[in-house]
Amino acid sequence: MSYDLIVIGTGPGGYVCAIRAAQLGMKVAVVEKRKTHGGTCLNVGCIPSKALLHASEMFETAGHDFAALGISIGKPKLDMAAMMKHKDDTVGANVNGVGFLLKKNKVDAFFGHGAIAAPGKVSVTAEDGTVTALETKNIVIATGSDVAPLPGVAVDEKTIVSSTGALTLEKVPGKLVVVGAGVIGLELGSVWARLGAKVTVVEYLDRILPGMDMEVAKQFQRMLEKQGFTFMLSHKVSSVTGGKGAKVVVEPAAGGEAQTLDADVVLVAIGRRPYTDGLGLEAVGVAMERGRIVIDDHFKSSVDGIYAIGDVVRGPMLAHKAEDEGVAVAEILGGQHGHVNYEVIPGVVYTSPEVASVGRTEEELKTAGVAYKVGKFPFTANGRARAMRHADGFVKVLADAATDRVLGVHILGHGAGELIGEAAVLMEFGGSAEDLARTCHAHPTMSEAVKEAALAVDKRPIHI
Repeated sequence: MSYDLIVIGTGPGGYVCAIRAAQLGMKVAVVEKRKTHGGTCLNVGCIPSKALLHASEMFETAGHDFAALGISIGKPKLDMAAMMKHKDDTVGANVNGVGFLLKKNKVDAFFGHGAIAAPGKVSVTAEDGTVTALETKNIVIATGSDVAPLPGVAVDEKTIVSSTGALTLEKVPGKLVVVGAGVIGLELGSVWARLGAKVTVVEYLDRILPGMDMEVAKQFQRMLEKQGFTFMLSHKVSSVTGGKGAKVVVEPAAGGEAQTLDADVVLVAIGRRPYTDGLGLEAVGVAMERGRIVIDDHFKSSVDGIYAIGDVVRGPMLAHKAEDEGVAVAEILGGQHGHVNYEVIPGVVYTSPEVASVGRTEEELKTAGVAYKVGKFPFTANGRARAMRHADGFVKVLADAATDRVLGVHILGHGAGELIGEAAVLMEFGGSAEDLARTCHAHPTMSEAVKEAALAVDKRPIHI
């Protein structure tokens, strides 16, 4: 069987790449090692975690906010089985949707472990050991990433869990220790905290959310502490022993006296690593650097006909970044001019409140020596936020001091992940803070805070 393009991996980058290539008239096949499409994101990552984040947020809202709104229901009771069914149903609908889209676009799907036998040749080893040989003009590697292991700590997905196991706990742990204060650790920690767990987060660095704007991260940390989180920053985990419960030995990163934390569950969330195992990349001569596939500006590896996108290449490990790369490489292979603007890739932490960011942080601008202006506006001064009892947080706009071009926008607050979209559109078109400030926003909406922050760049906000 011969194809114009074979995509290995059907996560967000892979299946989007395949669909776009099919739209451009190519004969396309995909290879997926799981039994379902969607990769980590849809199966054990973005989608199931968001289902639990939403469900746990509703549980907490019912228990703490309803009374203030004049709704009396008594103390809500947790039905863990029903909550997990909601998560599983959400995953099922999404992965089945991807399968439907691939069929609709006449993309052939092969299930099994894909490997590159040579440029233009892909072998697929099915679960029963059957091997199918495929030929193609081009190959796109979109195999995503896997959980980064903590040296010396064995994950059993029961007591010591990765993000995968944290999505399938059978009961709420009394004490949860989260190793890593990045996006995954804080999101999943917040799920179980809302449901009743006492959460302690151990982080090697002296801050949470590495890479996010420092002012945002500091205020967000205070909010999480009010929600019951305990943070041990500038600390490292030297050992974890499991069994019935776990003991976590923690010591200062700079050296010092160790202490032992008792936990019912330990979540290891120190990041992710590119997944390229068993692809045969070394044998065909694909160049690698620090575990990632080296690509040029057109996503081509060091071997003609072999391309790569998503978590296995440079840049942030984000589903939407992989999607954009998938579209871009498909268009390049189709003779068009596919392109990704890496300066405008939003990032979101789906906690409550949410944290969203696009563009440069204040720290990055200072390091680069860029002269900039800052405009900030708190949600406490936003009418819709007050009405919804979601007045925590603020919007921060960073603009070039000379040109007024918006260089970064950072939002801490309810629905920040949705609000960041208008900032991304503005920045994609090279817009200024004045452009944003002059744009009429509906009233009353949370988005008015974005407009006010843009006005604040020029020191003329109306409502503070």
